[in-house]
Amino acid sequence: MPSGPSTSGVGRIIAGRYLLLNQLGSGGMGHVWLAHDQRLACEVALKEIVFRDEAEAGHDREARVARARAEARYAAGLRGHPHVVTVHDVLEHEGLPWIVMEYVAGAVDLRDLVARRGPLQPAECARVGLAVLDALTAGHQRGVMHRDVKPANILLAPDRSGSPYGRVLLTDYGISVQPDAGETRYTLTSVLVGTAGYLAPERATGGSPTPAADLFSLGCTLYHAVEGRGPFDRESHFAEITAVVMDEPRPPRRAGALGPVLEAMLVKDPGRRITATQAETALSQLVVSQAEARARTRTDLGSQPPWAQPMPPPPAPVPPPPAAPEGFGPLVTSGGSRRRTRPRALHSALAGLLGLAIAGGGVWYAVAQQPPADGKEGGTAQPYGTRIGLSRPLKDGDCVLADWGDTGAFKGTPRLRLEPGCGSAADGQVLAFVGAASAAEARERGPAACEERTEELRGRLADVRSFAVVPSEAGFVAAGKRTACLVLGVHGPVYGPLGDHREPGSAFSDVSNMQKRDCLDVRSNRSARLMSCAGAHDEEVLGFTRLGADVTLDEARTESDVACGREVPPRDYGFDPSVFTAGSWTSEGPWKAGTHFVVCTVRKQNGGTMEGDQS
Repeated sequence: MPSGPSTSGVGRIIAGRYLLLNQLGSGGMGHVWLAHDQRLACEVALKEIVFRDEAEAGHDREARVARARAEARYAAGLRGHPHVVTVHDVLEHEGLPWIVMEYVAGAVDLRDLVARRGPLQPAECARVGLAVLDALTAGHQRGVMHRDVKPANILLAPDRSGSPYGRVLLTDYGISVQPDAGETRYTLTSVLVGTAGYLAPERATGGSPTPAADLFSLGCTLYHAVEGRGPFDRESHFAEITAVVMDEPRPPRRAGALGPVLEAMLVKDPGRRITATQAETALSQLVVSQAEARARTRTDLGSQPPWAQPMPPPPAPVPPPPAAPEGFGPLVTSGGSRRRTRPRALHSALAGLLGLAIAGGGVWYAVAQQPPADGKEGGTAQPYGTRIGLSRPLKDGDCVLADWGDTGAFKGTPRLRLEPGCGSAADGQVLAFVGAASAAEARERGPAACEERTEELRGRLADVRSFAVVPSEAGFVAAGKRTACLVLGVHGPVYGPLGDHREPGSAFSDVSNMQKRDCLDVRSNRSARLMSCAGAHDEEVLGFTRLGADVTLDEARTESDVACGREVPPRDYGFDPSVFTAGSWTSEGPWKAGTHFVVCTVRKQNGGTMEGDQS
């Protein structure tokens, strides 16, 4: 049962002073209420800590209470700053802390504003960016990193002149930290601190919070404001994390003169990222003269500021280790054996492997470079040119091996070989095609169309990326006048067929080709088969989570169930918590690749089978 009220709390009096009027919003830490201060006869905002259930409260209470106190302390240190929501007090009521904050009348957060009004103009985004940058800089000067800059944490409210969005405020210092203060960081080792899609790549890979990381998050936020969506938006949080680390942001279409600033803020290497001072100068120029800014973006590179110069590409990702041997290997579920004769170990094992996939994971949007125009070898036109190297056109369901050579995965164009039977070594599979009237049209439309055609499936997998195999000029007809859309594993093989090419009853040799909402028949702690969800099955895959870089595989096997119960709780998918519980799978693969992802499932508490849709 929830340990804290939500909308039912209207009319409660907190600490004998604050009358709750209505709920303003909810977040990861709890609820924010509009309240009436009966002592000072004014309205304030109260932030309430809420736990989903008593078990969570007992496990996590101390850390979250400490985080709330830290939030109040950090934000209070910035009291009086024009672009930070003022914190007045932190108090305890019925054993839990409440933060008393300034109530900003008429405020709307940037995420909701963009959703209602559409993307902002570049100059307006620059104005918002300047205000938030000013707030962040004030915190950085005190040694405080925000760590969760995102559209939902930026409020826009009427200013004194009556301009409806003239006032810009940064809020929610709930996960802020002073890295050098020797304080306890009130987070769990298995949880990424921040918001997927807005987290700096160095933070996603375990680095320390820095001002440069906050600046990257601000860049993602301004990109969302001007484009209407984030630069790394994907179908799942795990895909977003992978995109942040591995993908370049989508080229902005509406940013205009703001584009070079965003590009400089989103450089993956923090050492080459634009500094706060440089960003302030660039944003100020946009606010002062949008027309002048547009003209500036059309000048030669030599006349642009240093942060606008092309940056060297980030180092190529390290190729994954060789594929795991056939079968799950040391794939074990956490939490001991199941009450049924089919152990839970498989849950853990599957989760771990799938989780690993996710850890790296997300959706990659790579496209094949156009092969040489001749596309011929030995006098015979090759469908995709000599670089790809295939002698026949790809067919639906074909599995392939991808050799990227010395460039590294998803850098350049791989040499492809067919993998007959889609065995455990398969790097990917053909899942769609895009027709074209000419080779030129295939080059122009194929990559983006493949991304769209495979998007739904990629959102259900942990660690895959789209790749368009575009016909060469000479091989266009031989390729059937169409681009083949591959889905490839990011950090290793996909270990077998994907999507609808998997047969019910087929055994998984790895979790990399397990998908969200797959139903499993658990044969042992190392064996699971794909089952129809309409019939009897043991578990259902709900999603993925990632464990910390310092968590060993042995530790993961005891921690993964708890992590899945916290990060992918079955109750969020409609499963009755009195009947169902979280399961998980771990395996060597994710730990060898360094992704440390876990597959999260739901199962019956008594170990019985699930029948059809029991959620």
